[in-house]
Amino acid sequence: MRKVLIIGAGRSSASLIKYLLDKSTEENLQVIVADVTIETAQSKINGHKNGKAIALDVFDADARNTAIQNATIVVSMLPARFHLEVAKDCVIYKKSMVTASYISAEMKTLDAEVKKQGLVFMNEIGLDPGIDHMSAMQVIDKIHEDKDAELLLFESFTGGLVAPESDTNLWNYKFTWNPRNVVLAGQGGAAKFIQEGTYKYIPYHKLFRRTEILHVNGSGKFEAYANRDSLKYREIYGLQDILTLYRGTIRKIGFSRAWNMFVQLGMTDDSYVMEGSEHMSFRDFTNSFLAYNPHDSVELKLRSYLKIDQDDVVWEKLVELGIFNPNKKVELKDATPAQILQKILMDSWTLEAEDKDMIVMQHKFGYEYKGEKRQIESSMVVIGEDQTYTAMAKTVGLPVAIATLKILNGEIKTPGVQLPITKEVYEPILKELEENGIVFKEVKVPYLGYNPENVNG
Repeated sequence: MRKVLIIGAGRSSASLIKYLLDKSTEENLQVIVADVTIETAQSKINGHKNGKAIALDVFDADARNTAIQNATIVVSMLPARFHLEVAKDCVIYKKSMVTASYISAEMKTLDAEVKKQGLVFMNEIGLDPGIDHMSAMQVIDKIHEDKDAELLLFESFTGGLVAPESDTNLWNYKFTWNPRNVVLAGQGGAAKFIQEGTYKYIPYHKLFRRTEILHVNGSGKFEAYANRDSLKYREIYGLQDILTLYRGTIRKIGFSRAWNMFVQLGMTDDSYVMEGSEHMSFRDFTNSFLAYNPHDSVELKLRSYLKIDQDDVVWEKLVELGIFNPNKKVELKDATPAQILQKILMDSWTLEAEDKDMIVMQHKFGYEYKGEKRQIESSMVVIGEDQTYTAMAKTVGLPVAIATLKILNGEIKTPGVQLPITKEVYEPILKELEENGIVFKEVKVPYLGYNPENVNG
C-alpha cells in the first residue's frame, strides 16, 4: 500500500484529505495525517478505514524522520517557514514532496540534489499561489502558440470572500483563511508593478486608497488593491517585455476605504508591544492612538482625526466592530496593535458553522494580433459548502491532492524544485479541477489596456 504522509491538518487541509481518502481504495493508498494535536488529525480522517492519524511535532527530528522515511510521498501543509526541515528529510530519504507555499530561497538551494535524486518537489500548488499560476499559464501559452501574437497586458486578481448568502455585516467580509495574514496584508515594502511601460510603486500607507474596479461575469462588481511585488512574475511567466503586469487582492466595494482607517490610525502595526494590553478595553485600545483631550469623547476624537462624517458608512462600519466598547477586554498580554486588532475582528468576522465562503479569481490578458488589439477575461467563482469544506479549503487542497496523486502515478515526473507552470503539470490538474466544479469562464472583451476610469485614488 502506498503511503501519503500529510503533515499539518489545519483549515486548508479538509478537502485535500477527503479527496485522497475518497481515492484511497482504487489507488491503493493509506493516508497518514500528522498533526501536533492528534484529535485534529482524527477529525479530518473521520474514521475512514484507509486513514491513519498520528501525533507529530515537526521539531522532533527523530519522529519527523521516522514518519517521512515510512512514507511514499510527503505533503507539507505546515506554515511556510517550517517546510525546509521536512524538505531536507525528503531529500535524505528520497521522497517527493508537495506544498502550497511560495518557494523560498532556501528551498531553491535543494534543486540540484532533488533533480539528482529524480524527485519532484512541487510548490505553489494551492490557490494563490497555485490555481492562479496554472490558469494564467494555460492562456498565456495558447496566445504564445501563435507567433503573430504579442502579449501587452496581464492582470491577475484573487480574493477570499464571504458568499452572498452569508454576507451579514457592513464590511461584506469574514475570515476565510489566516486572520493574521489579513491584518498584515500589504506590509513589508511598497507594492510594485508596471503599467503601460511605466514602473509604479504604492507605499503601504497609500495602498488601500489606490484600488481598481473589477466586473466579474455573473458575480457583480468588486475592488482590488495591489499585491506587494507583481514584477517578479515577468520572469516566472516569461513576460519580460510586457507593458502592463499587475496582481491584486479582491474585496467587495468599500472594504479598502474602511480598512484604510485602521492603517492611518496605526492599528495594523506589528512592530511593537502595547503596555498593559491585557487590561485594555477595546475602547482603551482605540483611544491609545488618539490625541489626549479629556473634554472630547473617543468617538469625537476619532471622527475629527480621520475626517469622517457621522452619517458616513465608514463610521457605521467602525461602530459595528465594537471598537468603542468599554466592557470588552483585550485580554492579550504584551500584544502588538495588529494582534489586538485581529482579536477584535475575529469577534465579528469569524465564519459561523453554516456560513459559506467564496473565492473569486480573475485574469485579464491583453494582446496584439496582426495589428488588432484584443483582450480576454478569465474568471472563476467557487462557493464553499460549510465552515469545514470551505471554498478556500477546496481551492487550496484539491490542487495539492491532485498533484500528489499524479506525481505518485508518474503522470508528473519532471524532477526538481518547481512551480506548476508547465503543460505537464497544469493541463491534467486544471482538467480534473473542472470535474470538481472549479471552472474558469473566458470571455472576449474590447481591449482596454490600462483604464484610468477603473482606478480609485
